[in-house]
Amino acid sequence: MNRRPGALVYGLLAAFVVGSALPLYWSFMIGSHTRERALDTPPPLLPGGHFLDNAGRVLNTIDFWQAMLNSLIVSTVCATSVVFFSTLAGYSFAKLRFRGSSPLMGFVVMTMAVPTQLAIVPLFILMRDYRLLDTLAAVALPTLVTAFGVFFMRQYLVDAVPDELIEAARMDGCSMIRTFWTVAVPAARPAMAILFLFTFMQVWTDYMWPLVALQKTETLQIALDRLALTGQGQSTDYALLLAGTAMATVPLLVLFVLTGRQLVTGIMQGALKG
Repeated sequence: MNRRPGALVYGLLAAFVVGSALPLYWSFMIGSHTRERALDTPPPLLPGGHFLDNAGRVLNTIDFWQAMLNSLIVSTVCATSVVFFSTLAGYSFAKLRFRGSSPLMGFVVMTMAVPTQLAIVPLFILMRDYRLLDTLAAVALPTLVTAFGVFFMRQYLVDAVPDELIEAARMDGCSMIRTFWTVAVPAARPAMAILFLFTFMQVWTDYMWPLVALQKTETLQIALDRLALTGQGQSTDYALLLAGTAMATVPLLVLFVLTGRQLVTGIMQGALKG
């Protein structure tokens, strides 16, 4: 018997939405005040009228558009590569039978437990030896394939693509690659959209590795970090810093809007299968 959610469910959902939107609202709110007003105690709770002025100061302080373009290039390349290779590998682990598949998949999962910080020094030495430091390639290369992406696509494709459908395609004369493109890829589109979104966000917000690998070239997170050093005296200009932070979230919001339909579709399919 179907029952409508009660007040408790709606209350928890409302609290979750408010808690998720609060950092974005706080960035916009502080970024819309003057530097002096942003340092008041207690801080202001309503937006001011200086956001455009602070946005102009951001553009005059850092090369915002070039940094955003660099981040957009790296994030798009990494997300596209992760989706492509993870879908191929996930399909192989989920639907193809080959010797050592289970131990190899277990090894992929185990690599997810290795902290990213442990790879910073070896990656830096590798990029230095290949003379890639201070280039966007140095930022993108370590994230072209991820263990999480392979695991995520494998778990999705196990149930999303029936074995009978693959056998039918093979009986019709489809090669392995054609079966993948015509059968697996259409079924995996919701999961591919979710993986693209998560990978894009991860690379877009990454700060540690670009800080190590880049010197003169800047991604958006590195450029925003320089805004914290522009304050007068010992205090940070939080109005300037949070205005830039709010501006940096706009591409992510646009991406959420563009992939929202696929995101909901993937969640609903997972709920129905569960």
